[in-house]
Amino acid sequence: MGCLHQKSAQELAEYSLSDNLLEASIGLAAINSLLQIDSQGMVEVNASEVLAEYGRDRKVAIVGHFPFIPSLRQVAGELWVIEQHPIEGEFLAEDAVGIIPKADIVALTGTTLINHTLDGLLALCRRDALVMILGPTTPLSPVLFHYGVTFISGARVINEEAVMHTVGQGAIFPQVEGVRLLTLSKSREFV
Repeated sequence: MGCLHQKSAQELAEYSLSDNLLEASIGLAAINSLLQIDSQGMVEVNASEVLAEYGRDRKVAIVGHFPFIPSLRQVAGELWVIEQHPIEGEFLAEDAVGIIPKADIVALTGTTLINHTLDGLLALCRRDALVMILGPTTPLSPVLFHYGVTFISGARVINEEAVMHTVGQGAIFPQVEGVRLLTLSKSREFV
């Protein structure tokens, strides 16, 4: 640390394999910054809207705590939230084994790429389940469709100066300016 600017993009991307969460997040950020994003087929829509539409009256499992959970709880038939540090009404990470196979819709935080739990969680999903990876760490890459993912919802920087300014001011992600929330569907026909 302190010399990251001297490393190549390839060297930084290799950090994504690290068991150190800070290094892995730097690695994933490097990968995301290098992706050539084909915005054709992407829709500017928040993941919460997609989940509300497809999750209406269905069984939904979400890995990760997101601010839209209370509103999704109002439309989903059943909603389970799985978290490493759960709050009241949420489930422990180890409960995923019993919950995810029951879900019609599974939403996985992109952070599962950083903590190396994505593969195990995808293996728990039913073949007929709609699976979404979401959040600002999510790579907007159709490669994820080859692993059973149905929706990819992430963020794309459209104004670096605005992002740097708001992040420099201590903004949390919902406050960050200069990003677009995008969703890519495997079928390309949704919402």
